[in-house]
Amino acid sequence: MTLISINVGLPREIIHGGQAISTGIFKTPVAGPVWLGRLNLAGDGQADLRVHGGTDKAVYVYPFEHYAFWAGELERRDFSHGQFGENFTTEGLLEDEIRIGDVFRIGVARVQVTQPRTPCFKLGIRMNDKNFPLRFVAANRTGFYLRVLEQGMVKAGDAIDRVERAAGSMNVRDVFRLRHAGGPREEFERATRLPGLASSWRAAFEKRLTEMK
Repeated sequence: MTLISINVGLPREIIHGGQAISTGIFKTPVAGPVWLGRLNLAGDGQADLRVHGGTDKAVYVYPFEHYAFWAGELERRDFSHGQFGENFTTEGLLEDEIRIGDVFRIGVARVQVTQPRTPCFKLGIRMNDKNFPLRFVAANRTGFYLRVLEQGMVKAGDAIDRVERAAGSMNVRDVFRLRHAGGPREEFERATRLPGLASSWRAAFEKRLTEMK
């Protein structure tokens, strides 16, 4: 498992639908060691802190393996690292193999998987396709977010080592499917108990259980 690229970008203002909006979706690769803090990477930022960023979503990871899938689906060959707004472009970390709560060592930093990504309309802006967020959800190739347990320097080329597997947890793909497609009550009950799950996702699963009564 390898960190292929580190991608950062500060919020910028763009015109969309005739209105000015601020977005941090545009990420570009950086060379050399980068400081990974509790809330983000040095040089990175999020525009709308109500739904982006925070300790549960300090870093967004996207598997490089999905680049070939989307190149075929969209008939495009112009992708660069950070194309999907990710901070870490990785190899060897696919959603059906990574569990919520898993802990990894990258460089000298230690991180924990917290949740899949649910895209907003800004991913459509980045991809120049307003329907892309719906295709992204349907494909369930979401990537995932990390919580920073130990801060430190990271760099492209670093090995990614799993130092703790979250026993009894669910993988990223199944958690995303459960929230967006539903499932039996026992799966929602299990999801509320996942170690390391982001608080917003836990609350969403608890709310769903209440509605099922």
